[in-house]
Amino acid sequence: MPELDPEDAKLITLARSVRARTGAAEGAAVRDKDGRTYLAGTVALPSLSLSALQAAVVAAVSSGATGLEAAVVVSESGSVDPGGAAAVADLTADAPVLLADPSGAVR
Repeated sequence: MPELDPEDAKLITLARSVRARTGAAEGAAVRDKDGRTYLAGTVALPSLSLSALQAAVVAAVSSGATGLEAAVVVSESGSVDPGGAAAVADLTADAPVLLADPSGAVR
């Protein structure tokens, strides 16, 4: 397995931190085309539900991002939420989406 890019490793660290800090089921981080990062945890309210990746994309878009370089989801799940992957693809079709377990190991 090739070594992880340091900027992608940073996204994993950020996604792990938001998951730990909030106690959310998932944590996610995205990097926009300008190198800015946005992170979020799962949102589970009676009136609003977003995966962590959807919420991170929302944070990026609401801050003016028009494209993404990469995205990371930290979760115990074995797959990335399809809605989150679709949100990333809406901005940049070829942006990689990495999935890591809670320890930070990429799956």
